[in-house]
Amino acid sequence: MTMEMGKVVQESRGDVQEAVDVTEYMAGEGRRLLGFTTPSELRKKLCLTIRMPVGICGLITPWNFPMAIPAWKIMTALVCGNTVLFKPSSDTPLCATRLIEILEKAGLPNGVLNMVTGSGDDVGKAIVNHEKVAAVSFTGHRDTGASILREAGLKRVGLEMGGKNGIIVMDDADLNLALEGVIWGGYGTSGQRCTAASRIIVHEKIESKFERMLVSRIRKLKLGDGLKPETDVGPLINKAAQEKSAKYTEIGKSEGAKLLTGGKTPRMEGFFFEPTLFTDCSIEMRIAQEEIFGPVVSLISFRSFDEAIDATNSIEYGLSSAIYTRDINRACEAITKVKAGLTYINSSTTGSEVHLPFGGVKHTGIGTREGGIEGINEFSDIKTIYIDYSGRLQRAQIDIE
Repeated sequence: MTMEMGKVVQESRGDVQEAVDVTEYMAGEGRRLLGFTTPSELRKKLCLTIRMPVGICGLITPWNFPMAIPAWKIMTALVCGNTVLFKPSSDTPLCATRLIEILEKAGLPNGVLNMVTGSGDDVGKAIVNHEKVAAVSFTGHRDTGASILREAGLKRVGLEMGGKNGIIVMDDADLNLALEGVIWGGYGTSGQRCTAASRIIVHEKIESKFERMLVSRIRKLKLGDGLKPETDVGPLINKAAQEKSAKYTEIGKSEGAKLLTGGKTPRMEGFFFEPTLFTDCSIEMRIAQEEIFGPVVSLISFRSFDEAIDATNSIEYGLSSAIYTRDINRACEAITKVKAGLTYINSSTTGSEVHLPFGGVKHTGIGTREGGIEGINEFSDIKTIYIDYSGRLQRAQIDIE
């Protein structure tokens, strides 16, 4: 994984462990696949629900978590009794191939899981449009997701389409703890996560101090080969991603944001970009609104808690969010007021666990959640069963005694 897409080896091990964890979890869900029973309004009649497979599921996955995200989708779809047509990213076909080999070795029957490599235009569209594909699950760029939604017709569609996530740092926060969260959220995987913390919304009372702490820490981050233990930040996935980070750096400077550190393409082999930090950012700036998917972070100052909430919600996405504070009241207010599918208290914006739902609101998705029981809901249909043992015709809403 490190050799194919660049994340440091410690993160690659975490990616694989996540695939292991979701496989174990979904194997357990296979013993439940919960429906429910309920009394009937009529005598001598049983009412219950069961789960049924959807059918053939087309799963289209990105490159940034090339084992974990396919596992989230594949294991859930399989345990619900579906067959799978799997299209991995063209940037990480080797990781996908290794995953399939592992499942074949584990005894998965031939034909249950089918991988097809290729571009979105050639393979992705064919999956979305094929009449025998009953459900499509996609993780990736918003524009691609919108296209899938238009073309899929009456298929079941699940979309997870990115984020522009914010961390609120209150004036009573543990700044050392917040510093760790910002570094991990902003520069882990070189900022190439849909849950990356690309906006830091910091109280004006501690802004200057926190800026100095961040700049000092960022400048110590070591770029390099992800297989080397001393490396903190690996390369971006490809040249286009490198150029995109450079482009948004220039956009930020042209918009009037102040570049505190980074912002350059280093002279080293590979698609590297320096960890970059802007300050004096406003919520309207493109660098504070658009998903960059690189190591570029913006600092936004606020005076009041309500202003911080408004800044957090000022984007079209709604995936992840975080707040650092010692005030439990503020923390609970953030939980209810921030418009996002995930909210972390005194932790960074990334770190989802496999037994809990994952997904977002607004332009991040269409309400579908993966992980936990919500993943089972994505890949199964509910069938309602009525068993009448009265020996006579009983009409609901009519023959009520």
